[in-house]
Amino acid sequence: MIRRTFIAATATAALFAGSALADDHMGKNIVETAQEAGDFTTLLAAAEAAGLVDTLTGEGPYTVFAPTDAAFAALPDDTVDTLLMEENKDQLTAILTYHVVPGKVMSTDLSNGMMAETVQGGSIEIMTEGGVTVNDINVTTADIEASNGVIHVIDGVLMPK
Repeated sequence: MIRRTFIAATATAALFAGSALADDHMGKNIVETAQEAGDFTTLLAAAEAAGLVDTLTGEGPYTVFAPTDAAFAALPDDTVDTLLMEENKDQLTAILTYHVVPGKVMSTDLSNGMMAETVQGGSIEIMTEGGVTVNDINVTTADIEASNGVIHVIDGVLMPK
């Protein structure tokens, strides 16, 4: 049910969002930038359920590899609904913090085979040959700057090992 609501909201937001990511976001934090973009409804709802919104609006800097709503929709049925349940808050927090790297890492800072430690404690592998990937998930839009860091849009959901 929640998943269908997110998908419907995403479709509506996508019609109105246009090129929101191309706008200047330096005065807005990561959460405000993602809200304005309109394609991160599920990510933002998950961050709220995990209690991470205050962190992502804080001083930072943070680098967020942000899955789109379509990336979450591609997960097996009921995955998002299950993760959003209160009893799964620890698992949800682990998944979301696996998408965050401390510091501001721009695309020009990346190198092929680079390993980056996430806030969750695990490492992600960044490849730059033939397009940028994070753990084999494509970066579709890079370097969306915010006042407290940077967002790199990805087309899948990173899962900690």
